[in-house]
Amino acid sequence: MTTTTATTIHTARPIAPAALAELRVTDDAGRPTTAFTDGEGGAPLRCCLRRATPGERLALVSYAPLRRRAAATGTDPGAYDEQGPVFVHADPCAGPDPDDGTLPFPGAHRTVRRYSADGRILGGRLVGDPSPEAFARAFREAFDDPAVAFVHVRAVEYGCYLYEVVAETTRGH
Repeated sequence: MTTTTATTIHTARPIAPAALAELRVTDDAGRPTTAFTDGEGGAPLRCCLRRATPGERLALVSYAPLRRRAAATGTDPGAYDEQGPVFVHADPCAGPDPDDGTLPFPGAHRTVRRYSADGRILGGRLVGDPSPEAFARAFREAFDDPAVAFVHVRAVEYGCYLYEVVAETTRGH
């Protein structure tokens, strides 16, 4: 007899490579992208979900994640069409380390904002505890609602978009 079990993994996603290619030319506010050399390091990079190191070439761009999602799905983001600043590498990078497994940008307070498949806000939760367990609980709580298709993790101190999380189910025997 074979027993099948399902495991849900909450996967943090960087900005998609196609979007990054566009953002490295013109940002979502229509401005040309300007690269700079980061002298201090520490900027949260949304292309590879790690902090920048001193000397890396970066760009600070305006990013509209819900507008881009709506365009891909043929929907209208409506009033939720917000855009905000994000740091990315000025040139293509390898993306996140697939073996890293740690939560990107731990630390200060974060919000976990829930969205429906058509990009409507369904609620949110403040996560004040930076532990992986606290985020796992917040993600489980969000995805326990079948109407939640994805969540955005945002920094409270600036309100910036950090990354998107989706639930992926794996099957085992």
